[in-house]
Amino acid sequence: MERRPRIGITMRLEIGTNRFYLGRDYCEAVEACGGVPVHIGLIPKAAYIAEAVAGLDGVLLPGSNTDTDPAYYGQEPHPKLGTVIPVKDQTDSLVLEEVEKRGLPLLGICFGMQILNVSRGGSLIQDIGSQTDNAVKHDQGMPYDRNSHSIEIDQESLLAGLALSVGNAMTVRVNSSHHQALNRVGENLKATAWTSDGVIECVEDTRPDRYVLGVQWHPELTFGRDNLSQAIFRSFVERCCGQ
Repeated sequence: MERRPRIGITMRLEIGTNRFYLGRDYCEAVEACGGVPVHIGLIPKAAYIAEAVAGLDGVLLPGSNTDTDPAYYGQEPHPKLGTVIPVKDQTDSLVLEEVEKRGLPLLGICFGMQILNVSRGGSLIQDIGSQTDNAVKHDQGMPYDRNSHSIEIDQESLLAGLALSVGNAMTVRVNSSHHQALNRVGENLKATAWTSDGVIECVEDTRPDRYVLGVQWHPELTFGRDNLSQAIFRSFVERCCGQ
């Protein structure tokens, strides 16, 4: 039997119970595409993270109901900054260092895309509603799997290729559950999709030998019925297989 790629997924921390946890959708989407999901606990120790990542073929950084500490990109906290969990920021940052060092494929989703950008020297809009002109509704509420707004995709991008492969045009609708967004784009990243208010919805690595894709929406929630969501996970897992 052909070996299935092992894909690390960092977890969340529930403050009230002090438990690590993760929504099942991420693991189920990875497994459905042929990968083996592996949880990475939020233990911000470099030696642990190095060993945890050493046996992996790729990494998925999931969404989170927290915000990255703005100190990472040189700003003071905005009044509408959400909860910050230091061990989440620290662990994901250490994982990203290992991903970069090892050249592993990476898929960042929502918070995962934001911490990727910050790790590359980029910055964030701390609160879209109060810091973006003519903002559309980005925090849609329940049901979270409803595709609530449109995005425009750069025709010269990995995301465009995935959209075309499943018959989508360069304008697609996606779900939306965030109040922060990318501002200054980090090193070796380029924006490749936007909402009508200019908010960045996708970033990709500019280096042709690297597979790094970040999306601001949640394809894991629509994986069961949305062709583009399926294409995103298939492409990522295939790259983790070395294809």
